[in-house]
Amino acid sequence: MNALVVYESMWGNSRAVAAAIAEGIDGNVRLVDVTHAPVPLPEDVDLLVVGGPTHAFSMSRATTRRDAEGKGAETGHAARGIREWLGDLRPCDRLDVATFDTRVGSVRHLPGSAAKAAAKEVRRQHLGRLLASASFFVDDMAGPLLDGELERARDWGRSLAGMRVGKGGS
Repeated sequence: MNALVVYESMWGNSRAVAAAIAEGIDGNVRLVDVTHAPVPLPEDVDLLVVGGPTHAFSMSRATTRRDAEGKGAETGHAARGIREWLGDLRPCDRLDVATFDTRVGSVRHLPGSAAKAAAKEVRRQHLGRLLASASFFVDDMAGPLLDGELERARDWGRSLAGMRVGKGGS
């Protein structure tokens, strides 16, 4: 299996979750910040995992990323997030895809999620077969991740490989 894990991260939490997911996936895994993510996707990629923070109940936009930078987040991410990157990809029928997000844990009950919005975009753009979506929780906008979330992300990465049974999964 050749996996590509693409993440958007403003405070480092989504980056940490993406790295843990990549650790959990068995096979050849590349971890890439969305600002450097390839378009088109390399031909050898058969599992795409994409995720980032939930901003305003969905994937971030340039305006919400600029707002986060104004509140102290890492700079240089305002122009391109997972929303824009997914929009640049061409339809593909050979991929398995999973989406994830980071969200504030104290408001889990609120609707809206970057993972769900990304999954909807994957289906709309015909980017592959959607395997799963997951949310990982932070204490506050800037984090930190809640206890146990990185191990849960590793486990989720392992489960993604298992979902690919019959396609080279474990």
